[in-house]
Amino acid sequence: MNEAPLELLFTALAILIVLSGFFSSSETGMMSLNRFRLKHLRNEKHKGAERASQLLERPDRLIGLILIGNNLVNILASAIATVIAIRLFGDAGIAVATLVLTLVILIFAEITPKTIAALHPERIAFPASIVLLPLMKIMYPLVWAINGVTNGLLKLLGVNPENTSNDSVSSDELRTIVNESSQLIPTRHRGMLLNILDLEEVSVDDIMVPRNEVYGIDLDDTDEEIMKTIQASEHTRLPVWREDINNIEGILHMRNISRIVDANGLDREALLREMEQPYFVPENTPLHTQLLNFQQQKLRLGTVVDEYGDVMGLVALEDILEEIVGEFTSSLIAQDDYITSEPDGTFLILGNASIRDVNKALDWSLPTEGPRTISGLMLEILESFPDANASMAIGEHRLEIVSLDSKVIQSVKAFKAS
Repeated sequence: MNEAPLELLFTALAILIVLSGFFSSSETGMMSLNRFRLKHLRNEKHKGAERASQLLERPDRLIGLILIGNNLVNILASAIATVIAIRLFGDAGIAVATLVLTLVILIFAEITPKTIAALHPERIAFPASIVLLPLMKIMYPLVWAINGVTNGLLKLLGVNPENTSNDSVSSDELRTIVNESSQLIPTRHRGMLLNILDLEEVSVDDIMVPRNEVYGIDLDDTDEEIMKTIQASEHTRLPVWREDINNIEGILHMRNISRIVDANGLDREALLREMEQPYFVPENTPLHTQLLNFQQQKLRLGTVVDEYGDVMGLVALEDILEEIVGEFTSSLIAQDDYITSEPDGTFLILGNASIRDVNKALDWSLPTEGPRTISGLMLEILESFPDANASMAIGEHRLEIVSLDSKVIQSVKAFKAS
């Protein structure tokens, strides 16, 4: 019986190694595809993405098909390599064939193609799906039989092979995805996306204007004092109360000023008539919930109250929007009176400055779980009202009281230790 020429055997061996590389790269490429990008491309009617998605609907069958093909060509390549080696080296050819073929398959059929597929999964997986999809239909009976056995073993181990991977992501995972997409999304847009994700972690009492800073109209004031308050206002809406802000009676929109002022001056009856009803917001309402409430009720200003109904401050729609798009001023450090940069590299911070604002402006990490202001944070740590200037370390931050007024911390010198 005539033996096959060596040239033919070498050609067959080379083809088998190429096929082994094809199956190896296909497996890695298919499993390395970004599922979210795959869905996007499929929605865009990308043919390769549609084929790959069809194959990945049952990854157990896809892996079964690839491994069947890979093992068949590797076993056949091993047999041919053994025949070639025996012809060239006699009985010692078996050892030579094993060593050489192992190295060749590792380099040219495993490591190299799998590395390429891991780096460029779409370039490998989409063209490979042209072959794998019809091959799946041809070899389906064999794949089904083998998968039936393996799936039975998996079920004995408590694994359901029909459960595909869950593509849903948590907010933390989505935050990581946004951070990792630095080259694809502009920095400003990326920051806005992250701020939106942070809305559910922040409540209205974190961003509200505290009651001691609320600017409004006291109905117990004289007409002249009320008119001065209106004329000096920088706000479009003013809360109106009687005697104390806890007795808030309504909200006056500045566009209605012409209706409450006549030739004789302030018309108090018209003032009471033009006021809008106050809208009360619980202090622990998450920002994303409050943003939706403002939208649904078509309101722009809310009065924040605690569990006893006492007014704690005001929250405006603009305050929530600033949490997403950033401050409407160009630089918080340069323009905000709460923080002043000193020549020696330290910062002079007012005691009523919000801890969150300081953290955002200076990229610090002062604790925000308890008190909302720098003054409150220092008093909590001191556990008493300071009689004189005091300093403290909070993590890597150093805070020193600069001025006091009736036990109230007015300003603080702060810096971050190197």
